Amino acid sequence: MNHLEPASQSRQQQIFTVTRLNSAVRMILEQDLGLVWLTGELSNLAMPSSGHWYFSLKDMSAQVRCAMFKGNNRRVPFRPQDGMQVLVQARVSLYEPRGDYQLIIESMQPAGDGMLALRFEELKRRLGAEGLFDEGRKRPLPQEPRAVGLITSATGAALHDMLTVLERRAPDLPVFIYPTQVQGSAATAQIVSAIMLANRRAEVDVLIVGRGGGSLEDLWCFNEEAVARAIAGSTIPVVSAVGHEVDVTISDFAADLRAPTPSAAAELVAPDRSTRAQRLVHLKQRLVQAISRRQTAARHGFVLLQKRLDHQDPKRRLEQQSQRLDELDRRLQQHLRDRLHQGERRLAGLAMRLQARSPEKLLAIGKRRHQLAEERLHALIAKRQDLARHRLAMLGARLDGISPLATLGRGYSITRTPSGEVISRAAQVSPGQQLVTTLAEGVLRVRVEDVNNQ
Repeated sequence: MNHLEPASQSRQQQIFTVTRLNSAVRMILEQDLGLVWLTGELSNLAMPSSGHWYFSLKDMSAQVRCAMFKGNNRRVPFRPQDGMQVLVQARVSLYEPRGDYQLIIESMQPAGDGMLALRFEELKRRLGAEGLFDEGRKRPLPQEPRAVGLITSATGAALHDMLTVLERRAPDLPVFIYPTQVQGSAATAQIVSAIMLANRRAEVDVLIVGRGGGSLEDLWCFNEEAVARAIAGSTIPVVSAVGHEVDVTISDFAADLRAPTPSAAAELVAPDRSTRAQRLVHLKQRLVQAISRRQTAARHGFVLLQKRLDHQDPKRRLEQQSQRLDELDRRLQQHLRDRLHQGERRLAGLAMRLQARSPEKLLAIGKRRHQLAEERLHALIAKRQDLARHRLAMLGARLDGISPLATLGRGYSITRTPSGEVISRAAQVSPGQQLVTTLAEGVLRVRVEDVNNQ
């Protein structure tokens, strides 16, 4: 009996109550599995007055019960319904009173947007770990770009907004447009190709890559790895301008600068016209000051030379030095006048260019083009009307030529039965039958006396 006591005690220690077993299983599930991501279809959704949600998640082959307490479901930005596909983050657990395996839902989102959000975060983490988003590799934008490149849709509102801002701020700044799709399966390859094309041509100093607002799916091409690497690898500084201020894409992190909107991007890259005018005034002041300093230095040098000449005894040498000094002074004055005139001509040229780009002049040109286009349109309409009248007259003449009424006018007639059947053969009628004969003028009602089929 003594040998059996330890075995008996060991068996007694492993005897579980149902409550203890369910509690142990719940602890194992929650500790070993932790948080999991799961996608499936909502069914049997219940929302009692307690504020908690109870439902099942299912796929084609299985289902699992779920509970989402009100502290978590308050953060769900949509109203769930049976049949909806969702992506959830949950803790695997067990409902001990019934011994039911279940999920405790921590967060829920529509399956499509949720998967995109997961892809976004994974790509952001991976590219960030590579150093693709490091601030140290980002370049400043040029203060005075010689040209700006726009990579966006040729028909989108974003292009119109950017061109409007650029025209207002810097009307003489050249703009190169690299049109691409900005939504759909072909957009990624086209955006990458446009960035590479702009770098090969090297005709702009800064690029704006972007589009207007939209859903996460609409903007997804700017979250593709290929686009992010193309932006990061560009030798030309890139400004990312995708969607609205609240929209954030992978392209924003890879670009040298992120703008909240396409219009804001145009504001950032284009120097303001008033600022440029102030800069011209500043340059003129610096030029005048430089010339004044040169003149003062020249006069001072002249005085020094004059003093040295005064100490020279030989008269001839003094005369030669005096003549040389006069020549140098003349050349210096001429040189300073030439430099001053060059500066004035350059300033005048810049002023003329600025005036040529004035909105009033551009508006007058636009009105003249509109007037010419309207005159051409009226002339084209008149020509089309004349052609239509001529064609109608010809068709009328042809119609008169083949009209049955014209045939009747030459002495022919048309004979029909009272029901309207045209008589073309004698075999169609019999003696005594009533017929109707139509002449060019009038109608005869006749009776058949005899029929000859020959």
